[in-house]
Amino acid sequence: MKMLITCSLILFAATAAYAQSDKQKAKIMTEIEKVLNDQVAAWNDGNIEGFMDGYWKSEEMRFVSGNSISIGWQAALDRYKRSYDTKEKMGVLTFSDSVVTVLDKNNAYVFGRWTLKRTNDEPTGLFTLVFRRTGDGWKIIHDHTSS
Repeated sequence: MKMLITCSLILFAATAAYAQSDKQKAKIMTEIEKVLNDQVAAWNDGNIEGFMDGYWKSEEMRFVSGNSISIGWQAALDRYKRSYDTKEKMGVLTFSDSVVTVLDKNNAYVFGRWTLKRTNDEPTGLFTLVFRRTGDGWKIIHDHTSS
């Protein structure tokens, strides 16, 4: 009987820990999805600086696109400003097919698709974003984007 009670308690504790883990993962996923939604809103308002709020403001942040890499938050901002210097070039951004994978309580990654709807074209591509929980919330520390 003691063995049955002990096993039941262990099973209950494991189930409670797993449920808490699922709640924690769901919370993290919601927080990361908010970062992405805020980025889309800022972009579509023509606010590149606001879009960059989703990135880790560090010289260690990396942005990879095509065959080039920008190292550091400022370099990524400068690149965006050069490439999207008008509202017409920025177009309307959407993210789709996004899947958030929580690695642990402080790290996650997102795989998804980006699309820019512009007057004369509609470029699209894939992205993988590595997120880290920082003192300022969830931030992208590595962005690998392709077209």
